[in-house]
Amino acid sequence: MTLRLTNTLTRRTEEFRPLEPGKVSIYCCGVTVYDLCHLGHARSYIAWDVLRRYLIWSGYAVTFVQNYTDIDDKILRRAAEENSSMEAVSERNIEAFMADMARLNILPADRMPRATQSLEAIRALIGELEARGAAYSADGDVYFAVLKHAGYGKLSGRDLAEQQQNADGRVTDAEEARKQHPFDFALWKGAKPGEPSFPSPWGAGRPGWHIECSAMVRAELGDTIDIHLGGADLIFPHHENEIAQSEAATGRELARYWLHNGMVNVGGQKMSKSLGNFTTIRALLDSGVSPMTLRLFVLQAHYRKPLDFTAEALEAAATGWKGLNAALGLAEAIGAASGDDPHPRDAAGLSPELVAARQRFAAAMDDDLNTSAALAVLFELVKPLRSLANRLERGDAAAAEAASSPLLASQGRLLLELAGVLGLQPDAAPVAGTTHSNGPCDQTIQDRIEARQTAKASRDFATADHIRAELQAQGIELIDKPGGLTEWRRV
Repeated sequence: MTLRLTNTLTRRTEEFRPLEPGKVSIYCCGVTVYDLCHLGHARSYIAWDVLRRYLIWSGYAVTFVQNYTDIDDKILRRAAEENSSMEAVSERNIEAFMADMARLNILPADRMPRATQSLEAIRALIGELEARGAAYSADGDVYFAVLKHAGYGKLSGRDLAEQQQNADGRVTDAEEARKQHPFDFALWKGAKPGEPSFPSPWGAGRPGWHIECSAMVRAELGDTIDIHLGGADLIFPHHENEIAQSEAATGRELARYWLHNGMVNVGGQKMSKSLGNFTTIRALLDSGVSPMTLRLFVLQAHYRKPLDFTAEALEAAATGWKGLNAALGLAEAIGAASGDDPHPRDAAGLSPELVAARQRFAAAMDDDLNTSAALAVLFELVKPLRSLANRLERGDAAAAEAASSPLLASQGRLLLELAGVLGLQPDAAPVAGTTHSNGPCDQTIQDRIEARQTAKASRDFATADHIRAELQAQGIELIDKPGGLTEWRRV
């Protein structure tokens, strides 16, 4: 098989054919840096990290660009709330973003341009659109004339009458009054008192949201790229407007393939601050949930489908990660002892059965990144390694001899290779079969149980569930007994 991807633009699953053989150019819409990243960001960036890793594993030279929106109404509002500055808010949240992505083992982009560092390219693109009659100025603002672009709506399939939906609070009544047509959108916003501004041929101001990405795609990767990525919430209006701007200016297709990930729900409801079910990546990981547990949880669902975040689902992922982590740790130890490359990238020396497993993994990933089916291959490889890890932990004398089996070493080598494609890596803590560890000490466990009981007493069930999942990820099973008592055991 060859890689097939579901293209939002054509509404079909298509064979991937890059513009240039052996090379892939990718642009991923990044964050507006006004706050910490949430679970929706984790879902999106884990999915696209796996796409990138798989393309590299498949032999492509990948150039991956992801932007920062570092000037926006949301950032300015946050700065005003904090009596701070746009720059201070942006820098703090860019640093937090990089730290959160590193914890999730997400590869840093090759280039990460910022809107405030791309102003020359933004102004140049607006000027071209104005010269072509696709943009006009009004009282210091510049707008894109939607009716000038015949293909408007081709990505989302929406009628122009729906254009104002999902504008995400970035359009005001005052802006509407300056437009020639109610569906036109801002390319440049005139300066407002007390807000940061930048010079331009149309007066001091700042760029609109949509024009930033069009300019950065062009500056970093050229007029046409292979793949454009983002969440499903960006299809309209953001990506629709990107296409209109870029193609009106260049007369060329902006991207060959448009991929969008599904959204995150919490307990069956859309994640929202107003509903009180909003969770940041940092808060979840700081509660004790393993980053790889979260990564495994995300990859168990297809990237295009909605992902429902529940304590039960996270706990199940923690259990799955415990076994996978033990097997990966043992595979690394066996590889290190044998002197083999612990992270190989080819099928050399594998048995026919393991070659077939490797091919099944590739076939799953070629099927529109079916990570659920790919994980099933990993868990087949895990079984004998996990069993041996349990024997070693129990002090089984014959287990040490079994660990020297060439067949087991090959299986471990393949497991490490395929897990690496999915970005799953052993926890830094010692695992069974390397240095013996019984996890947290008894007093720490008891302290967490008491914290869980306190949370349950105050009906903070989310925190109670997080503590259970945290301990489960560390190999501690909690057993609730009648009368409010909780016993525990190491598993």
